[in-house]
Amino acid sequence: MPFRFRNLEDLGDRLLVPLAPDTDGFVGRECPVKSCELYFKVKTGTGLTGPNLPCTCPYCGHKDGGDHFYTKEQIEYAKSVALRQFSDAIGQDLKQLEFRSRPGVMLGISLTVKEGSRPPIAHYRERALETRLTCSSCKLEYSIFGLFAFCPDCGQHNSVDILRANLALVGKQIALALSQDDPELRRHLLEDSLENCVSSFDGFGREATRVANRVSDAEAVVSFQNLERAAVKVQKLFGVDMRSAVAPQDWASAQRSFMKRHLLSHRSGIVDEQYLAETSDPSAVRGHRVTVGKDEIEETAGTLLELGDWLISNLPTRTG
Repeated sequence: MPFRFRNLEDLGDRLLVPLAPDTDGFVGRECPVKSCELYFKVKTGTGLTGPNLPCTCPYCGHKDGGDHFYTKEQIEYAKSVALRQFSDAIGQDLKQLEFRSRPGVMLGISLTVKEGSRPPIAHYRERALETRLTCSSCKLEYSIFGLFAFCPDCGQHNSVDILRANLALVGKQIALALSQDDPELRRHLLEDSLENCVSSFDGFGREATRVANRVSDAEAVVSFQNLERAAVKVQKLFGVDMRSAVAPQDWASAQRSFMKRHLLSHRSGIVDEQYLAETSDPSAVRGHRVTVGKDEIEETAGTLLELGDWLISNLPTRTG
């Protein structure tokens, strides 16, 4: 009967190598685009379900089949596991060829297969990342470097989610300010909450325009520290007027808050001619300190959420 490598044949033409998640249930992924190749993690059991789902790089937005996003370490691990299984199967098959001469034979021949060192397994450990996120649309849990990202499952960008979370923190800061008995500390916390409100929208707006797909990244980055100037540039780049997203009085109030933030950051809060010219604030006096109130900050935060939702709906987004 001819010899057959039965154990090797039993392996078939494909090997399934499971990838173990880390202690938090996350599995690593890596963008296949050479200019990106950044690492992220997704939590198994969350997000979209179904066969052959695509994956989106959270950083650059490239979309491809999920089997294109294995990390280099995972690939080396799978290769080493496959080599170990092949080696073990061949060793088991060759063991079947062993024989010894019968006792009492003057000249005997025997064959013994000696086991050599087994191929090593290229074990790896998933890396630690900076930010853990949950997609507001498909509920995928994923981790990234940085803060802003496309969801790896549904492709939705999280910039509005981050804006909403940051503005919620502003609301908590306002409540903290109002709980203070010291008027100087209360004033400082209110002014700081206004600055945080503006910086949150600036970060959101820069990211929203960065991922817009009608112009290059370098051209699309817009500063949102001044609403009027941002509106002019957004209209020039994308052909949409963000001033139409809210009522004129809400736009003017938000612009005034942004100009107050400019005074607080660059002029110690002292009213100057530029502020008076750009806001027509009837309560402001040149050379006096600008005032910041709770209601003004809350109204600005509400307006910025409206603007954020409008921008995401009207700016083109890039995936794929």
